[in-house]
Amino acid sequence: MSMPIAAFMFVALLAASIAHLLWSIGRTWPIRNEKLLAQTVVGTAGIERMPPRIASFGIGVALGIAGVLALALADHDSGGIPLDVVGALLALVFLARGVIGYTPGWAARTPEPNFRLNDRRVYSPLCLLLGTGFAALVIMRLL
Repeated sequence: MSMPIAAFMFVALLAASIAHLLWSIGRTWPIRNEKLLAQTVVGTAGIERMPPRIASFGIGVALGIAGVLALALADHDSGGIPLDVVGALLALVFLARGVIGYTPGWAARTPEPNFRLNDRRVYSPLCLLLGTGFAALVIMRLL
């Protein structure tokens, strides 16, 4: 059962990684211009431009690594306790981001309408699923 969970997580994390890597080289896919992209994926009040490209690059690489770690967690013989710890930390990070997306403070910090809509319908639920997936993979390794 752990391989289908890890495969789903890998695909989702790979897609997000590719999007961030594209943004890091100045592409605005899948949005038509940088301002609208920034309003949709960053969401802070009055944002006009994407954050520095190195930030998108770093996030893209981190998401890619998280995807590979999900696959590694599905192999019960790999990584040992250090991989379990990293998996548990990733579960906490993704679960925290998912929960924060539904708080009034986060809504006040990210008021752009395009971001609010996508955060409630896509970003936060996906983070909750990924966090739950990492937690499930770690628990299955321990059983």
